[in-house]
Amino acid sequence: MEHTSREQDQGSPKTTMRAIVRSGYGLPNVLSLQQVPRPEVGPTHVLVKVSASSVNALEWHMMTGSPYLVRLQAGLRSPKRPTIGADIAGIVEAVGEDVTRFAVGDRVFGETGTGGYAEYAVAREDVLASIPTETTFEQAAATPVAAFTALQGLRDHGRIQRGQHVLINGASGGVGTFAIQIAKALGAEVTAVCSTRNMGSARTLGADHVIDYTRESYAERGERYDLMLDIVGTGPISEGKLVLKPGGRYVVVGGPKGKWLGPLPRLLRAKLAYLSGGKSMAFFVANPNAADLEFVADLLETGQIVPLIEATYPLGEAPDALRQFGHGHAQGKTVITIP
Repeated sequence: MEHTSREQDQGSPKTTMRAIVRSGYGLPNVLSLQQVPRPEVGPTHVLVKVSASSVNALEWHMMTGSPYLVRLQAGLRSPKRPTIGADIAGIVEAVGEDVTRFAVGDRVFGETGTGGYAEYAVAREDVLASIPTETTFEQAAATPVAAFTALQGLRDHGRIQRGQHVLINGASGGVGTFAIQIAKALGAEVTAVCSTRNMGSARTLGADHVIDYTRESYAERGERYDLMLDIVGTGPISEGKLVLKPGGRYVVVGGPKGKWLGPLPRLLRAKLAYLSGGKSMAFFVANPNAADLEFVADLLETGQIVPLIEATYPLGEAPDALRQFGHGHAQGKTVITIP
């Protein structure tokens, strides 16, 4: 039986759209704005008319194909899918016949895999949530990947408890700015590590203490923490172990940009280092799911988290947004807007 989706449309549906397409792996010059077929809606999928997306390390890795480890999933010689972009926020255009949580016209946000830098994107029903009334499309688009990573790193892998003292190393980027706010929402005392120019924003986001890594080392302060969320992941492994209290946990989000295996060799060395000494270490890949996204949506609605947006770029300038991201030292999130 031919599958049809529930869609409000007048006349023949539009069959093409504008999207950022990769010609292969490489730097941002492999990206271009092109007309491509509009994605089709499966039984459990939702078609979203995208208003905004955002830039994450994920897009950088998918664009460059580096470390080569990512190509095992994305395509060995060239990308399996030409489009790019994970985060989306927009309006439901159509829903599959088995979709029950959303209807045409709903404002939604979530993850789409690799098709967010486009006028339309398809996502599974179970990786979307409704956008809170007072949250803009830009704010919603800045949230999913970064907030998932921060939340799952702190709660699921860090086992954060109310009243604990948490050290966030790399607190100025997308994941870091959400981690400060989520840790505070979960009742922790937060020390943020960032550069001089980001100290003010870290305090504004709720950090109780801020360390300027250009002037002092968190490892030499004598403070001890219940949990360290390491978003940078490039310092000596011994430093993370040193600053933890007995029974403390070290959770790694980022790491060195090795050409072949990326942070994996360092992560394995760290895992071995934590086999003794009464402290533990974890690393993970964030798992998008509706329950966590709805938890994040509640934090947005109550104002416990507010996305920090550094810059916005129109869809056609997405290559420039990725180029700026590649320079490093981001302050919050960069958003791609789709008129």
